[in-house]
Amino acid sequence: MIPRVHKQGSNTLGLLHYLYGKGTREEHIDPHLVASFDDMAPDPGRDPSATKTDLRHLLDQTLSLLEADQRPDKHVWHCSVRAAPDDPILSDEQWGDIARRMVAATGIDPGDGAGCRWAAVRHADDHIHIVATLVREDGRRPDHHRSGKRAQTECRLIEKELGLRQVAAGDGTAAKRATSAERHKADREGRDRPARDELRETVRRAVAGAGGEEEFFDRLAAAGLLIRKRVAPSGNLLGYKVALPDDRNSEKEPVFYAGSTLAPDLSLPRIRERWTLPAEAASSADGSRPEQPALPDMTGPAFARRRATAATWQALLIIDNGDDGTAAAQIAAAGEMLDALAKTSAAHTRAQLREAAFVFERASRSHVKAVHGHNHALRQAARDLIHSGPVLGRGEDGATTAMLIDMAFFIVTAAAHWHAKKEHAQQAAAARQAAEHLRAAYQAAAAQPMAILRQQGRRLTPRVRQRQAGLLRRALPKLAEQVLAEASWPALAATLDDARKSGHDPAALLTEAARQRELDTAGSISDVLVWRLRRSTALPALLESPHDTSARGDLRASTPAPITPAALGAVNDSDRRRSPVG
Repeated sequence: MIPRVHKQGSNTLGLLHYLYGKGTREEHIDPHLVASFDDMAPDPGRDPSATKTDLRHLLDQTLSLLEADQRPDKHVWHCSVRAAPDDPILSDEQWGDIARRMVAATGIDPGDGAGCRWAAVRHADDHIHIVATLVREDGRRPDHHRSGKRAQTECRLIEKELGLRQVAAGDGTAAKRATSAERHKADREGRDRPARDELRETVRRAVAGAGGEEEFFDRLAAAGLLIRKRVAPSGNLLGYKVALPDDRNSEKEPVFYAGSTLAPDLSLPRIRERWTLPAEAASSADGSRPEQPALPDMTGPAFARRRATAATWQALLIIDNGDDGTAAAQIAAAGEMLDALAKTSAAHTRAQLREAAFVFERASRSHVKAVHGHNHALRQAARDLIHSGPVLGRGEDGATTAMLIDMAFFIVTAAAHWHAKKEHAQQAAAARQAAEHLRAAYQAAAAQPMAILRQQGRRLTPRVRQRQAGLLRRALPKLAEQVLAEASWPALAATLDDARKSGHDPAALLTEAARQRELDTAGSISDVLVWRLRRSTALPALLESPHDTSARGDLRASTPAPITPAALGAVNDSDRRRSPVG
């Protein structure tokens, strides 16, 4: 159940005309009162002798008793309360009780016999509107400070008592929802989503991995947005607004949105915080800015995805073991990485990755202040993904995409656990929803590369397959039989054989891979181990011969330096996370 306290107005009759009218798309059905301050208010919806003007006069009577200079300019209070789509249809009596609880909880009519006059109108099965005049019977103004927050708290209690869907409580850091007018406009114009939501997604993609203001604004322009910059008299840039070229108002002018109105972390000052270097690297001993180490040139999307996988793994360890500010920064950077991955993904994974990035946006922000700078590696990975360009979804590009999605699932799940521990209900729910989209994206991305790896495994000689099975039974005695029965066991056997030929100890690799995260809740343990082994050993994700390095490049250069236990503490081996292959 979602309450929404709207902006205060000055036209009671105008609001009543809307509530009792047909609606902007004739969606209002049988408008009528379900409750009022005295339960005797005239109902223009069902009483032919009552008019909307009668109801307005009754509600505004306390206002008319005040001297003109004592009347508030904005005296109309308006709150809508909407049930979740899967909630049962409530009766008028139930909605009436909900209205009484709302006005009591928000301070509009606290039950002291002198509250404000109000009425609750129902014109649909799933919601009501409460309109009130912000002058009490005793002539004083009501104490309705933070009425929106108080309404949310009361709705959480109502949900439990009526057995309705439990909506996650917010903390005031969510992006502003599109208004009903914006949603209706999008429907009229045939848009998939309101302009506000489309702009938010486009701006977030422009931020992903951007190195500074010039690159950020260049990306906005390349995306086709109209841009207005707010410049101080000194010439300093203070802020920006963006608009879709074809989103116009009644005057045929573009509708601009400031970055801060799209999301709290999309204001220019908040975006600039992302470009901060770690304090210890911000300057050298003599106060000058140090040169950043040169990273190897991109050799294509596969290389960028390998480096992003390695950076995501290290960010996951920081979320598990770092302080709150650093963990919050890594979660924010994970959002950038998902935006970049969605932007450069192949067609068969694009929809699910885009939805994952879209819903994870809510999880990337909380009241915990992100200490930016220490998330530079993951932001650089997002930048690499953008600059390496889109993938076709086949061969090494497709296999490394599956590898990265597998790791992205783990960091998103880690973010969900971190938020849950902090009691960030909305953020935790958003991260879990993003994980489900990543699970679906993985299944699409991994189908072709895993089929090829399984085929390679089946071509191994019986003696080699037997040797790999014995190795598995010694390294993972409790899980070996389950793995051997899985469809992807041949892919794991091929990976172990590739690792051996490349000079690695397969037994040690298996033991270490199993230690990194638990395995027994995975739907396919083989899939999980294939990507862990190929990532940790820098084996090509998909290459017929382990000795053919033509497509490999300098894979080890994509792996950041390891994070030591001394810096972060031991990895939590008991942390139970389910792989997207499950």
